[in-house]
Amino acid sequence: MKKQLIIALTFSICAFSFAQKKELKSAERAIKGSNFAEAKAALSQAKAFMSSMDEKNKAKYYYLLGKALYAGGAGSSEDIDKALESLDNVKGAYASEITEMKQNMTNSILTKGNKAYEDKDYSTASKHFEHAYKTSKSDTLFLYYAAATAVNVQEFDRALRLYEELKSLGYTGIQKEYFATNAETGKEEVMDKTNRDLYVKAKSHIKPGERLTESKKPEIVKNIALIYVSNGDNEKAIAAMKDARAESPDDINLLLSEANVHFKMGNKDEFKRLLEIATQKDPKNPELQYNLGVIASESGDNEAAKKYYDKAIELDPDYINAYINTAALILNGEQALIEEMNGLGSSAADDKRYDELREERQNIYRSAIPYLDKALSINSENINAAKTLMNIYSVLGETDKFKAIKEKVDAIEAGN
Repeated sequence: MKKQLIIALTFSICAFSFAQKKELKSAERAIKGSNFAEAKAALSQAKAFMSSMDEKNKAKYYYLLGKALYAGGAGSSEDIDKALESLDNVKGAYASEITEMKQNMTNSILTKGNKAYEDKDYSTASKHFEHAYKTSKSDTLFLYYAAATAVNVQEFDRALRLYEELKSLGYTGIQKEYFATNAETGKEEVMDKTNRDLYVKAKSHIKPGERLTESKKPEIVKNIALIYVSNGDNEKAIAAMKDARAESPDDINLLLSEANVHFKMGNKDEFKRLLEIATQKDPKNPELQYNLGVIASESGDNEAAKKYYDKAIELDPDYINAYINTAALILNGEQALIEEMNGLGSSAADDKRYDELREERQNIYRSAIPYLDKALSINSENINAAKTLMNIYSVLGETDKFKAIKEKVDAIEAGN
């Protein structure tokens, strides 16, 4: 009985082995004939025998599956991912074949990626560039292109994954760049070394040189931080911002981005601190001064706010928001006067005090007028400035000016 069992088992193993080889050969023939659907069907049958396959047949299975899924370049994006995964499972065989196949895949995928990019189909281009990287992992530039094009179409979660991978790889993108000056135009041109040397030898170009390009690492960590901001993940955004600023300590935009995250989180003190650092780094930036004015105003420090708005106007005489906010700051001073006026009685002393307060209130209005006039001279369609000015002239009893500005308000509203 034992001998019969052994013989039966041997026949069973032989049958499995024969079936494996048959399906693998069928898949191989189908691939040679570019019948990839048939090849995948045969490989699906072969997969049933995977547990009994030896290493040689497993390697062949994964190799053929990779080819069938890639389908000579016709495979879908998902199929290409699976094809690359299958090729990575090939152990100890087909090394030269896979190298050649991946090179062909890289060239084909890049052609498609560049075409999609030229057609401004950035989502498709990004996926092709990512696949190109997966087929040639030494070419990390493809991964960078994939991340950058994903950002173009606001595929932020995907871009974040790609940027994080670039960061973990320590990618800098620093390359040696060759250049020479065009003798006819006088403009510097960047080109590959061979052409540069040929042009210089032909004397069409002069002043040859070489240099290293700037690192892309600051851009990468900055984009990681900005994506976290966009996703509302403030804590991770701040941590990423600190990494980014460590890479580019003089990047004002990074500093402002971190400040804005703190502002969104309600961390007004930290927002103000970072803005003050930014003004030290860029003292001639009117926007920084204006933002400090906004924070000071919200904190109730009207004197400091006025100082910052004045500085913004000094740096940029056409900074319209600084004029409007200054006018608003001045007009806020009337609230205390109104409250006191409303609390007065009818005595002679109260009447006298009422007249004094009314005069103070009118002086506040007169002080705001120049700022509103200037705002309208910068942008004649600014409805808020126009309406505020109209109301002021109404309270002051300046009828002619009220009528003139009312016509402007009506025209603006009619145009909208």
